[in-house]
Amino acid sequence: MSLGHLRSLLFTGPLIALLTIGFGTASFVATLFDRSGRSPERLARAWARALLRVSGVRLRTEGFEKIDSRQNYVFVANHRSYMDIPALLASLPVEIRFYAKQGLFLIPFLGTHLKRAGHLPVVRGDARASVKSMTLGARLIQERHVSMLLFPEGGRSRGSMREFKEGAAYIAIKAGVPAVPLGIAGTRDVLPMGSNYVRGGPVILRMGDPIPTAGMKLHDRGQLIALLERQVAELAGESAPQPVETPRPV
Repeated sequence: MSLGHLRSLLFTGPLIALLTIGFGTASFVATLFDRSGRSPERLARAWARALLRVSGVRLRTEGFEKIDSRQNYVFVANHRSYMDIPALLASLPVEIRFYAKQGLFLIPFLGTHLKRAGHLPVVRGDARASVKSMTLGARLIQERHVSMLLFPEGGRSRGSMREFKEGAAYIAIKAGVPAVPLGIAGTRDVLPMGSNYVRGGPVILRMGDPIPTAGMKLHDRGQLIALLERQVAELAGESAPQPVETPRPV
């Protein structure tokens, strides 16, 4: 066992667990008094910065001057590691909400916190419920004046970037706000998928130009998500996924 692995096992891992329990408890309590979600969001940012610090993550951002902290957006990013969310929470200068796996909302304590803080469940396998969830996301942006963060690949990937689902484009068009591509690089090395060994190292977040959705219709979402997919891949230094061709009948 390497010295770095031993340090992660004896120091970094337990400290991350204590930080998560402490900030998570404080955030849950905050949701009992603040139904707007602003207090839990501030606590989540503090947790993210503390977690990155104890993990030895050296975070660098590029292109963040392209957005206005007073405006609302739909941020679209690739997903490589559980460390992606802390990196984004610590960096994005706007109030954000995100989609979490539906099963997490069923867990006592955690599910109540997620719901009260204003986060939304990812719905799979039910087209009608999925559309309802995306419509709620667009309404959340408009009514609470927050931004949304989505990982359109549908989950973390061990290999190259997967094809984007259209939900992020649907929400951006429905809410009438710009969609912003974000490329994440380095988090997979810090915390690989399937590993509990946290390594320190550099992480880079690159932001592309916001893409206006004014004048777009919902039937334009395919073109918008394809554009976001290409730009996110370029920003992350990855290859854009190739569309799967359907065999033609002979």
